[in-house]
Amino acid sequence: MLTNVAVIVFDGVAPFELGVLCEAWGVDRTASGVPAIEFAVCSANAGRVSTSMGFDLHVEHGLDRAAEADLVCIPAIQRDWPVPDDVLQLLRDTVDRGARVLSVCSGAFLLGQAGLLDGRDCTTHWMHSDDLQAQFPKACVVPEVLYVDEGSVITSAGSAAGLDACLHLWRKEYGGRVASTVARRMVVPPQREGGQAQYIARPVPDCTAETLGPLLTWISENIAEDHSVEELARRAHMSPRTFARRFRAETGGTPHAWVTNQRVIAAEELLEASDSSIEWIATEVGFGNAATMRQHFSRVRGISPQAYRLSFSCPA
Repeated sequence: MLTNVAVIVFDGVAPFELGVLCEAWGVDRTASGVPAIEFAVCSANAGRVSTSMGFDLHVEHGLDRAAEADLVCIPAIQRDWPVPDDVLQLLRDTVDRGARVLSVCSGAFLLGQAGLLDGRDCTTHWMHSDDLQAQFPKACVVPEVLYVDEGSVITSAGSAAGLDACLHLWRKEYGGRVASTVARRMVVPPQREGGQAQYIARPVPDCTAETLGPLLTWISENIAEDHSVEELARRAHMSPRTFARRFRAETGGTPHAWVTNQRVIAAEELLEASDSSIEWIATEVGFGNAATMRQHFSRVRGISPQAYRLSFSCPA
């Protein structure tokens, strides 16, 4: 279980990405029912550390504190900045002892220097993805995602994508209810596009489309209803062809894909928070039957509804 988190900083550290990690793991939310996390900011040599924005930090902890963490985080750094060998070794040791490392933005380059990206999928800010691939050819850089979870090595894209990766870990460790509480306190969506395999995080329903926003809200609130293009077009007072064209323009996808994704999200919530049967959940969210739900759920999430429940159900 993840209970101890450390962030390693260097001269030239980016304050925003450091702040992302501090906000995700360093804030006490136990009053809201979120488990307590031991958190510390560390450096190779405890003391003064400069930032990329012209002010300095005073860091109390050295690498010995990071050596005991369940998760060691690396914020964005200057990609050509020399990294001490003891930091690289600590990162390798962290993975070897079964703990995790997580990078934000250009922090992935440091994981690459430690040899931790070889043979793994990974990501970074889209502006740096070609450079990351060129510098570490044994890595498999996936530029179009917000984060990649390779088990012991998690990499996230630019800046705020670090929040997505951290929320993903909250969800993975403690379930959707805790992750949603953390996200709500930060006033951010609990899930956005990104990730790998069964841990791909899909978009939270976007009901802010220019003209279709009220309809999208209605769909989300009445997910079990008939949501064929013809029925939705009738509700929107458009022809089916005009509606389909407007829907794609405002949401970036087809009505069928959008509705299916919302049904998967609704099914996830029920799988996490209840012990209701798969058949009942399938009917409740509009899939009609368990077989249809399993087909769509497995395609979107990469695992079956039952396997998802085993991984993410919230304890009573």
